[in-house]
Amino acid sequence: MLAKTIVLLLIAAASWAFLSYLAHRSIYYPLRDGWWEQKDRAGAEDVWINTTDGVRLHGWWIEAPGKDLATLYLHGNGGNITHRSHRVPAITAAGSALLLLDYRGYGKSQGTPGEAGLLRDAQAGYEFLLSRGIPPERIVLYGESLGTAVAVSLAAIRPPAGLVLEAPFTSARAVAARVLPIIGPLLISGYDSLRKITRVHVPLLILHGDQDEVIALEFGKRLFAAANEPKFFWQVHGAGHNNIPETAGPEYVERLRTFYAKLHQPPNIESAPR
Repeated sequence: MLAKTIVLLLIAAASWAFLSYLAHRSIYYPLRDGWWEQKDRAGAEDVWINTTDGVRLHGWWIEAPGKDLATLYLHGNGGNITHRSHRVPAITAAGSALLLLDYRGYGKSQGTPGEAGLLRDAQAGYEFLLSRGIPPERIVLYGESLGTAVAVSLAAIRPPAGLVLEAPFTSARAVAARVLPIIGPLLISGYDSLRKITRVHVPLLILHGDQDEVIALEFGKRLFAAANEPKFFWQVHGAGHNNIPETAGPEYVERLRTFYAKLHQPPNIESAPR
């Protein structure tokens, strides 16, 4: 009887470990292949950045002559920077240079992704901008989907000029609970933006599609409610999870330009949720 119990416990432990492994894998969908020919079209320069734990990262640096700001773009959990090349014209037109950074394990970057590692990667990107002579008061963090949690984590310890969050969520556990109500929260944790956003004291812009099929609009609203002023919420009508710029059209650039322009002013922006 004891032997049978031990065997059952071992099977249960192995099954749980396997489920946990699958849950971890479900967070990250890195791609090595991509549309690397887009680099020249985007006017980008290849840059290589070393993290504090010795991982070599790859990114694209896009200059914006005459612009005061520089944006560190932290992308979502799938693909790589080549799949965000269409963001370059909008962000530079809004008034900012741009660093598109691939996390460890994505694109040409070395390593394996994980929450602590992605934060180190973001910190390395931040340090890269500093090394280019760009002070913190001119750095904007732009997080997309999973990248919103990375951006919030970084902003909580290295305050930028401003923070843009596109399709954010409150925590990985909260999203897991919505997808798998019973077992999800037990398997997936971390990326707790709801807790960390209270430590962020910079102008904030949240963009969220009201038809988001991956991260429900309510997650963005909850995060916004917990955030400090000054803050803005833009509910993009008709937009899903991955098509906010395309759905919004020219308004996307105008919203970014307006927000970026406010970063040159004293911090007296009133909240303007929509």
